[in-house]
Amino acid sequence: MGRILVLIGLSATAGLTLLFSELRWFRRPRLADRLSPYVPGSPRAPGSRMFSVETFREVVAPLSEMLGERIARAFGVNEDLSVRLRRVHSPLDVATFRVRQIGTTATAMVAGSLVALAFDLSPPLAMLAVAGSALLGFLVQEQRVASASADWQRRVFLELPVVAEQLGMLTAAGWSLSAAIRRISSRGSGNCAADLHRVTERIGQGLSEADALQEWARLVDIDALDRLVAILSLNREAADLGRLVSEEARAIRREAQRELIEAIEQRNQQVWIPVTVAALIPGALLMGVPFIDALTLFSSS
Repeated sequence: MGRILVLIGLSATAGLTLLFSELRWFRRPRLADRLSPYVPGSPRAPGSRMFSVETFREVVAPLSEMLGERIARAFGVNEDLSVRLRRVHSPLDVATFRVRQIGTTATAMVAGSLVALAFDLSPPLAMLAVAGSALLGFLVQEQRVASASADWQRRVFLELPVVAEQLGMLTAAGWSLSAAIRRISSRGSGNCAADLHRVTERIGQGLSEADALQEWARLVDIDALDRLVAILSLNREAADLGRLVSEEARAIRREAQRELIEAIEQRNQQVWIPVTVAALIPGALLMGVPFIDALTLFSSS
């Protein structure tokens, strides 16, 4: 009991120290820190301190990244976090996300410890509460990223037939592929438009159209987009690119329709489950009453 309270007090002290170190009224920057940006060759960054949020993040980030990656792989998450964050256009990098995730895990662990102390749980139950709360805090953050990534892939797949048809019409009308991509990215508002805006930026940075599109296909990782990008890569070789893209758009639309029909059929089957159960229970009762009556009659005779 006393050790846990001491640990909680030390953690609270460290957190308050980091919080107050960001306030100017609590800690005025030293003269050396204020003059270091104007000194040639100075290794210290502007406003850097020996014990601050920035230095704490620099120390904790590699450890959090390694620990979070191992725990995620232990629970079957094999896709890199950097790929998922780039896929959903997250402003966070891997180190920042892992630091926040480990911070949430530590907070959940402290909350579990307080709950165990408040209810005076036995040592096994207390350990289970602390470990379970910490694991729950970690997995909630991981599940959010996984759900956002899966939703982004699904939205791209649903928007892809329309985008492919627009690309086919623009290229058939004489637009170049890069100009067609730029127009769709500027006029659109969906997930594909956001991805195509990044493709346009990558082309502006020096990548070829084929390389930028293949980078987009590897990042999103869906089969329909792989096939479409393979056709768009023939931009400089095929003379009827618009027709090929339009045919692929129709194929993607048919695939989306098949998946929709499968989902509808599955839901129709799920509807019959409670109906069947509701019909079987009264039927079993109605059949059981005369059966039990017949057994009683034979046993009495």
